[in-house]
Amino acid sequence: MSQDALIIFDTTLRDGEQSPGASMTRDEKLRIAHLLEKLRVDVIEAGFPAASPGDFEAVRAVARAVKDSRVCGLTRARAEDIDRAAEALKDAVAPRIHTFIATSSIHMQHKLRMSPDQVVEHAVAAIRHARNYTDDVEFSAEDAGRSEIDFLCRVIEAAIDAGARTINIPDTVGYAIPEQFGATIATLLERVPNADKAVFSVHCHNDLGLAVANSLAAVLNGARQVECTINALGERAGNASLEEIVMAVRTRQDIFPVETRIDATQIVPCSRLVSNVTGFPVQPNKAIVGANAFAHESGIHQDGVLKHRDTYEIMRAEDVGWSANRMVLGKHSGRNALRSRLLELGIEFETAAELDEVFARFKDLADKKHDIFDEDLQALVSEAAPEASDRYRLKFLRVCSETGTTPHAEVHLEVDGEALSGSADGGGPVDASFQAVESMVNSGTELLLYSVNNITSGTDAQGEVTVRLSRAGRIVNGQGADTDIVIASVKAYLNALNRLTVPPARAHPQHDGV
Repeated sequence: MSQDALIIFDTTLRDGEQSPGASMTRDEKLRIAHLLEKLRVDVIEAGFPAASPGDFEAVRAVARAVKDSRVCGLTRARAEDIDRAAEALKDAVAPRIHTFIATSSIHMQHKLRMSPDQVVEHAVAAIRHARNYTDDVEFSAEDAGRSEIDFLCRVIEAAIDAGARTINIPDTVGYAIPEQFGATIATLLERVPNADKAVFSVHCHNDLGLAVANSLAAVLNGARQVECTINALGERAGNASLEEIVMAVRTRQDIFPVETRIDATQIVPCSRLVSNVTGFPVQPNKAIVGANAFAHESGIHQDGVLKHRDTYEIMRAEDVGWSANRMVLGKHSGRNALRSRLLELGIEFETAAELDEVFARFKDLADKKHDIFDEDLQALVSEAAPEASDRYRLKFLRVCSETGTTPHAEVHLEVDGEALSGSADGGGPVDASFQAVESMVNSGTELLLYSVNNITSGTDAQGEVTVRLSRAGRIVNGQGADTDIVIASVKAYLNALNRLTVPPARAHPQHDGV
């Protein structure tokens, strides 16, 4: 039986970024895009260019940098959105414009306030406009999972006639059930007269925990593109997990008549980078990329694996990128060795000064711990040098914590160029440090999350701290890493405060009517 190609469309940089607090900078998007290209994803959805100048610049940077994957920009069914996306994508080797409009009754009536005829008219106009820029146009029927099948057939037929070559069927609110969703795909392929002129795609959300199951059911019923994200990152409960889709198809070739071009050995490095950049830790029992994914605690399981690996393992850890990957460098190692390893990790620098900054921090870390792992390098790069625009910078920290006494912290900051100091008691050294910071900045924020994860193993491992703050309805994540957890915590807190000082100019593609 010949295998069809399954197109892997990664939307980590767009839909993944819509997770509260997961906003990425241009440089962070570039780092992830380089690794997605190395992973060999077919399409990278780099963002929503009309959302903000920052989003536009990030999409343009990814379009210029990526050579081996298609680069896609999302647009509403508006000419101005499409023009903006086309401008951002004009330097891409293989650009795609992805336009959408809602097709469910509830969305048409309450959000768009449009009749079905108007929705079809807007969809067709948008696709035709996009075709002025590229032949590769994708159309999404937002909330297709709750749309009436007759209207869905009608709008899809019109979209294909207008020039869309990929038709995406999103389960926007994670409402679908696998058997039903698979049947919907089969019905569309059967009933839409020109269905053979387009690739059918799915984009499933995980509100009921069924995003991967729904996506795979769609593939079994004829879908040949799956939209997914690294670590299942995404709005609300997330999206379909790229790593789970890819490995399910690869592991069960007896079931799935498709294959991908993904280099699976890059899955774990990609997962770690996305987790590091966004501050969303991967749960230990997460399939494929969780720390326990290939661990065996039961004595029976351990005995079986030792005797014959296939008794309890359906995949090899090495096949998805779990390996030692240890780089032992010290203070006497040169910049070239560091730069070479970073290049292998998909990390490039635009200027020599950026490499020098990372190298300086690398040498500082080498004084604190013996072995430097790839994860340490990712953290070093993520913990960029302070931006000129950063309001808050840590200068000094002293903490006293001992049995029988109240922890006390003294913190010295530079705030808008002015040296400030503060001290406070707290329930623990981290709490005291945060209170000391607040005694100076009075930020008015609410702490929603404080999370600590070890970057590597060992007592000398760096701790990576994620702090999630909320103020006036806006949520941001801050990250910090250090071999000292308290220092990492204050770094993360200040990083979040600095992110709050940047105006939230980003629009959300689903918030406005089309």
